[in-house]
Amino acid sequence: MRKNKPLFAVMSMIFMLSLFLAACGGTSGGTSSTTSNNAGTTAPASETAAKQDEKAAATAENSTRSFETSKGTIQIPAKPQRIVTDYYGGELIAVGGNVVGVEPEAFKNPFIIEQLKKSNAQDVGTPVNVEKVLEAAPDLIVVMYDKNYDALSKIAPTLYLPYGTTTNIYDTVRLFGDIVGDKEKAEQFLADFDKKAAEGRAKLKGVIDENATVGLYELTNKGELWIFGDNAGRGGQTVYNALKMKMPHIEKASEQTVQLSMETLPQYAADYMFLTYYNPDQKEEALNNLTSSAIWKGLPAFKKNQIFFNDFDTYYRYDPIAVTAQIDLFVDMLLKRAEENKKK
Repeated sequence: MRKNKPLFAVMSMIFMLSLFLAACGGTSGGTSSTTSNNAGTTAPASETAAKQDEKAAATAENSTRSFETSKGTIQIPAKPQRIVTDYYGGELIAVGGNVVGVEPEAFKNPFIIEQLKKSNAQDVGTPVNVEKVLEAAPDLIVVMYDKNYDALSKIAPTLYLPYGTTTNIYDTVRLFGDIVGDKEKAEQFLADFDKKAAEGRAKLKGVIDENATVGLYELTNKGELWIFGDNAGRGGQTVYNALKMKMPHIEKASEQTVQLSMETLPQYAADYMFLTYYNPDQKEEALNNLTSSAIWKGLPAFKKNQIFFNDFDTYYRYDPIAVTAQIDLFVDMLLKRAEENKKK
C-alpha cells in the first residue's frame, strides 16, 4: 500500500489540475458568454435609441402650440399633416401644407389643381359641409368664413381667418408658413417671388413707359362694371406690388373695389386696361354691349390697342402661387402687344 502512495499522490494532482482547468475553462466560457451577451445587447440598445428618436419626432409632429385668433387662443398641431380649408387652398399649398379638403371653386384654379390632385383633396362644399370634413379626417381646419365653426371645431382645431386678415403676399406667406410650422419655406417662397418680380420689371423696362397707368376691370354678365385695387384679385398684387405699375385711380387706392358706370369709366381709364368677364351663365350680351359702345371705343387704350381680355378663372386668383405665376403672364402679354403695335 505504501508503494502506491506516490501514484495516488500523482493521480490526486492530475485530478486537481483537471478541476482547475475545468474551472478556468468555465470562467473563460463565462467571460465569452458575457462578452457575447454584451455584444448581443448592443443592437437592441441601438434599436431602442432609434425608436426613441422616432418617438421624439412623432411627439414633435403631434405636439401642439397656441395660436391667437379672433375666436380666442386655439391649440393647433405644431406640424399639421392633414388640413381642410374653404378658401385658403393656395395659401396653404404655397408653404407646403397638405390640403386634403377645400371648397369646390379651388378645383378650377389652374395654379394649384395639380397639387390638389396629388393630395387627393376632396371637395368639402361651400359653405363647408361638416360631414365631408369629417370624412377627410383633418388635424387642422382653416376657414375664411365662420359658418359651422362650432361644429368644425369639434372635428379638429379650427382657425378662423376672415377675409382681409392679410393685405399683401409677404404677410400672407409668413402667416401661413407659421400655421403649417415651416417659416423657412415661407421665406424661401418670398425670396423666389422677389427674384421673379425683379426679372419681370427688368423685361418691361424701356418697353412700357414707367409712368404709364394700368387698370384692372371686371364686367359681370349683369352689366356691372368694377375697377380693382392691389389686393382683390384680378392681378392686383402682381401688377401694382410685384411689377410696381401705376393705378389710374390713385385717389381711390385705399378702396379695393369701385363700381363704375359707363359715364364714369373714362375717368378711371388707364393706358393699359385688363378686363375679366364674370360670366357663369355663359351670356355674351353684357360684354357685347360694353365693347360696342361709343364710350368704350373712345378710350385711349382702345385706340392704341392696349386693352386685354383676361380669363376669369386665371386672373381672379390672388393666392401666393397665383400672384407669382401671374408675373410672367402679365409681362408676356405686355411685351407681345408692344411688339404687335410696333409692327403696325
